[in-house]
Amino acid sequence: MIIGSIKEDLSLEKRVSLTPESAKNIISLGLKVCVEKDYALHLGLNDKDYTDVGVIIKESQNDVLQSSNLLTKVNCPVDSEIEKIKENTILIGMMNPSKNQNLISKILKKKINLFSLELLPRITRAQSMDVLSSQSNLAGYRSVIDSIFEFEKAVPMMMTAAGTVPAAKILVIGAGVAGLQAIATAKRLGAIVSATDVRAASKEQVESLGGKFLEVEGSKDMETSGGYAKETSDDYKKKQAEMMQSALKKNDIVICTALIPGKPAPKILSEELVKMMKPGSIIYDLAAEQGGNSAFSEPGKINIVNGIKIIGVKNLMNRLPLTASNLYAKNLFSFIRNLYSKEKKDFNINMDDEIINQSILKGEM
Repeated sequence: MIIGSIKEDLSLEKRVSLTPESAKNIISLGLKVCVEKDYALHLGLNDKDYTDVGVIIKESQNDVLQSSNLLTKVNCPVDSEIEKIKENTILIGMMNPSKNQNLISKILKKKINLFSLELLPRITRAQSMDVLSSQSNLAGYRSVIDSIFEFEKAVPMMMTAAGTVPAAKILVIGAGVAGLQAIATAKRLGAIVSATDVRAASKEQVESLGGKFLEVEGSKDMETSGGYAKETSDDYKKKQAEMMQSALKKNDIVICTALIPGKPAPKILSEELVKMMKPGSIIYDLAAEQGGNSAFSEPGKINIVNGIKIIGVKNLMNRLPLTASNLYAKNLFSFIRNLYSKEKKDFNINMDDEIINQSILKGEM
């Protein structure tokens, strides 16, 4: 059985789904691995790095697609790639079903077994495969680094002969994986950090990292059985806005990370709330590609309103492509290991397995 991977469109995606380390681990299962020529050259990984661990280099994309039983991708294939994939191939990646319905329908019509790793259940056995957590951790870290660069002021408190520089204040909206990593990074850099979230369990997590938890008055726990945030009521949104009025006036940087699975990002910062911040403040919106948590937020753009920079993030992992690839490839290996049966020397799509059942895309969309 052969695992294959082709190059991504570098104008959109710099990550790869197979690294030399992950390929070596896959080969140790008794599988073969092939990749397209110059597969990860842009990351400083040449073909020899792959051949040294036993990977076969194919001259063209078509050669990989035609010879592979299982394909790994970062993003959903485009039309030209879908046409070349063989029937009954297994395809694994981050397919983003809500945005790629037409492409996914075409893939499923070709009788391709399609797995989308964003759909993995939040269970202990799936933790090593959790691509959302591994990539969100990096996003949370990078959001603080980028925000501070744009802030153009010192972050920690400094006592000098010329006077004291006060510590910057950072507010994190959404205390999921990205938000918690943002809190931890901001604290390490000396900022005064506060955070808010609709989930009651996040209060203890925020405080364990040294952040102050901002709670909406009279709020109830808004957490799904899967551990994600629920959509809030109009009454909650009104009380949340009242709490934000006070918080935004005090903070220098706001990092937005709030998402609701399968839905547009909740709009938490209205135009009126944004304008309450001090000139020179920063809003860094990690949710921009899903609609944004903040007014004036646009993917890939920095909009300046009343001297406030609103940064809409796009393709953030392209700023940390090698680290992101290493983590993503490890997640993929864990998924493939669960899917492959050494005894049968074949892939076992066992629908009784919760991991397989929830991550496979079924029927026409």
